[in-house]
Amino acid sequence: MPSDNSSRLLYTLKSRGPLATSALAGALGITVVGIRQHLAKLHAEGLVAFDDQAGEIGRPKRFWRLTAKGHGRFPDAHGDLTVNLIGGIRAVFGEAGLDRLIAVRQESAATAYRSALEPCVGLEERVRTVARLRSEEGYMAEFEAEPDGSFLLIENHCPICAAAKTCQGFCRSELELFRAAFGAGTSVTRQEHLLSDGRRCVYRVTSLQSTDG
Repeated sequence: MPSDNSSRLLYTLKSRGPLATSALAGALGITVVGIRQHLAKLHAEGLVAFDDQAGEIGRPKRFWRLTAKGHGRFPDAHGDLTVNLIGGIRAVFGEAGLDRLIAVRQESAATAYRSALEPCVGLEERVRTVARLRSEEGYMAEFEAEPDGSFLLIENHCPICAAAKTCQGFCRSELELFRAAFGAGTSVTRQEHLLSDGRRCVYRVTSLQSTDG
C-alpha cells in the first residue's frame, strides 16, 4: 500500500479493528489534529465510519472503523475472474469436480507448509512461520500467544473472499489445511470467521503434547 498517512490509517483500521482517534494518532505517530483531518477526508469519501460508545464518565467515545468501501481498498485476488472460473468448473465438472480442485489446491499448500515447518523448533516458531507464509499470500496474518500456551493465528484480510463466498469449500479447506500442516500433535480450531460476520479469521493453535513445545 502507499506510504501516505491516509493509507496507513486505513491499513491500521483493517489490521486492528475499530479504534479511537487518540489510539490512531499513537499508532501512526502523528497528532490527534492530523488524524482528525485524515479521518474527515476518508469519511467524506465513504471509506470510514464511526460509532459512538457510551463510557462510564463524560460523553460517548467515538470509534472509527472501515466501511464496506474501505475494506474494498484491500483487493480480493482477481475476485471477478475467480468467481467466473468457479461457475465454469461447476457447470462442466459439477460439485465433485470443484471439490477435487479444492482438494488438490489444499494438498499442494499443505506440502509446502510442512516443508517450511520442518526446521522449526517449538509451536511458537511454527505458528510464526505459518503467519509469515500467509502474509506473503496476502492474508495480512499475525499471531498472538495466549496465557494457556496456545497461539492465535490471525488473518486480517482474505484475498480469496469472493471465491470463499461463492464456494464454502474454500473456507472448509483452509481449516483442514492448517490441521494437515501442523500435524497430529496439534489442535487447530476456528475462533472467528470473516464469512460469519467476523471482522477477520482467527484460528487457535494448541499443542496436544507437553507444554515444552
